[in-house]
Amino acid sequence: MNRRQFLAAGSTASVTAVVGCLGGDGGTESDGYAPTSESDPEERSIDTSSYDTQTFDGVEVPLAPIDDVYYWYQRQEARVADARGADQYEKAHIAGAALSTAPPYTPNDDPVADWSKDQRIVTYCGCPHHLSGLRAGKLIDNGYENVYALDEGFNAWVDRGYPLEGAKVSEKRTTYEIRGQADATDAGEMVMLTQLDADRAEAAPIADDGSYTLQLHYAGSTDSRFRVTAPDYTVEGSLEELTSNTLTA
Repeated sequence: MNRRQFLAAGSTASVTAVVGCLGGDGGTESDGYAPTSESDPEERSIDTSSYDTQTFDGVEVPLAPIDDVYYWYQRQEARVADARGADQYEKAHIAGAALSTAPPYTPNDDPVADWSKDQRIVTYCGCPHHLSGLRAGKLIDNGYENVYALDEGFNAWVDRGYPLEGAKVSEKRTTYEIRGQADATDAGEMVMLTQLDADRAEAAPIADDGSYTLQLHYAGSTDSRFRVTAPDYTVEGSLEELTSNTLTA
């Protein structure tokens, strides 16, 4: 693949791999490319045909390992799209990534709509790949030819100290797990978690036995309320309320 077709014109900001050293107002537009980096790893061959895949809304999506994604990222050989909500994106995101929220929340002015359909695109979220899988699947369904979801998710990127931007990149987060039970006939469907006072979303699939686990890495107010939407019921409450028992219809 010709590297030059992936180079972003006009990117001159330097990149650091230290979490928290890149900070901005979180509101600037990005073109999906990594900022220009001094690091340019030696070229190597990647067999994408060996990637694990997962089906989202009937579309098979390849899951790209973080090592390969970071290699493409350093060489500016992929554009990166953040499939989470705007609130999460503004607080912290992969440096250079564009906001392209997962369905059904994808905005009409989605920046990916202007990207070439033959460019390599990597989507990511924190689920670790449920929202990004939905976004990647929609892109593939719309004719984009070279799309992957980051397998390990955004939190693995953070843990490795890879480049970040955002208003609160160093903010300490707490991990919450919300467990629920849906009808086993809905296995494979997604359960959505949304924050009622912010543009924040997470997702998790329903297992064969109808169980699901939503994981949220969160640093906001404990007074905020959230909504869990399963195929056959909706529950609202604080994180304390939603994590105290198994959610059911």
